[in-house]
Amino acid sequence: MNENKILTYFLLVVLLLRINDSIAQNPVADGYKGIWFTLGQFSEYGDKYSGGLGTYTADHIPIAVYSPEAGKTFFVYGGTTKADEKHLLIMISYYDHRTNMVPRPVIVYDKMGIDDPHDNAALSIDNEGFIWVFISGRGQSRPGYIFKSLAPYSIESFEKILEDEMTYPQPWIVNGNGFLYMFTKYTKGRELYWSTSTDGKKWSEDHKLAGMGGHYQVSNIYGDKLVSVFNYHPGGNVDKRTNIYAVQTSDMGKTWRTIEGRVIQPPLSDPHNEALIKDYEAEKKLVYINDLNFDSYGNPVILAIISRDFRPGPAGDPREWIVIHWKNDRWNFHKVCESTHNYDMGSLYIEGKNWKIIGPTEPGPQKYGTGGEITMWMSKDEGKTWTKIRNVTEESVLNHSYVRRPVNAHKDFYAFWADGDADKLSESHLYFSNKNGTKVRQLPYEMNKNFQKPIRIK
Repeated sequence: MNENKILTYFLLVVLLLRINDSIAQNPVADGYKGIWFTLGQFSEYGDKYSGGLGTYTADHIPIAVYSPEAGKTFFVYGGTTKADEKHLLIMISYYDHRTNMVPRPVIVYDKMGIDDPHDNAALSIDNEGFIWVFISGRGQSRPGYIFKSLAPYSIESFEKILEDEMTYPQPWIVNGNGFLYMFTKYTKGRELYWSTSTDGKKWSEDHKLAGMGGHYQVSNIYGDKLVSVFNYHPGGNVDKRTNIYAVQTSDMGKTWRTIEGRVIQPPLSDPHNEALIKDYEAEKKLVYINDLNFDSYGNPVILAIISRDFRPGPAGDPREWIVIHWKNDRWNFHKVCESTHNYDMGSLYIEGKNWKIIGPTEPGPQKYGTGGEITMWMSKDEGKTWTKIRNVTEESVLNHSYVRRPVNAHKDFYAFWADGDADKLSESHLYFSNKNGTKVRQLPYEMNKNFQKPIRIK
């Protein structure tokens, strides 16, 4: 073999190795098994949070998207392959609304022994139908990743696009302008950043939005407008999370404003700034932001749980579910209900005058643990008053938690969540419900076929 052939062969091998490194092998799993996790921060009434956390956190947004073009709801979750194995796999799948079936879930990325669902993923579908998976890292010790499907509306194989520091991914496609990506970096605590890209491959530099000791953020888009709401961590202590702030941009992050419309200059560094909605710190209360949606006029509506203690148990009561609505040039605060845990995460749905909340507001079999029984609440007066209209789950063996709202939610795949024992290692199943909460289906825990129908449990 002459030198030119040797060189050509060598370059081909290098190219193949690079391709293999950037494209996931995408094996499939034999069923839908959610990851179980415990934080290990125990007090008298158990762990700070634990259980089936396949759809965790509230700050991984979105994790499900309905595509009318494909007739499918695509979703990602933190999974594993064995009930007793805490080995996080980033899974993707879909529910086919035409056949009422799901395929075997695809493994986008193996977290290589990590069991922490903080490394779960978020999902986006671009205007050409390509599926993007934004996988969270954790601080500066574990990188995050961006993967793109090799074909539109396909979950069979993915190309690795980027590896970088990013946690709590929140990717949004803004009206043909590309990605406006909200995420967190552990620079001086959990600080908020954004980045933009027209094609998902070439990204702007990371711009800091807020750095006041630390933040948890929830974002959403309404047309060209992106709104971010967040709390802050005094002294960087997440157990002291408090206050609520809100900012908006309508030009892909070039200009940031308060909801009132005043221009602000990021990064925000003073806790008492113009974006502050309410000073809960002065009331010695904690803030857990669950969701952000918009009324018919594009005004933001926030769903949060307000508490008095970061530890589980009655000392932190009342744990109040609150909706905070921007209307008539002011913020309006309305109580929905109370529940038993700070991490009883639910979602807010707004369709005209019908406002709904779906979440674990009732105690579950592990009373003081994360989650509980799922209920549906309704308001017909823009959140002023609320009525519990239905128990979505009842007489469960395991607590249900982290009820997530798909983007463009279809009436048959309207809420998505997981269950698990909040007190000890257990199986974790994945569920979805219809719009009215009258039908609940469990994704098949074991699969012996390539496609199966979810199991109707209600």
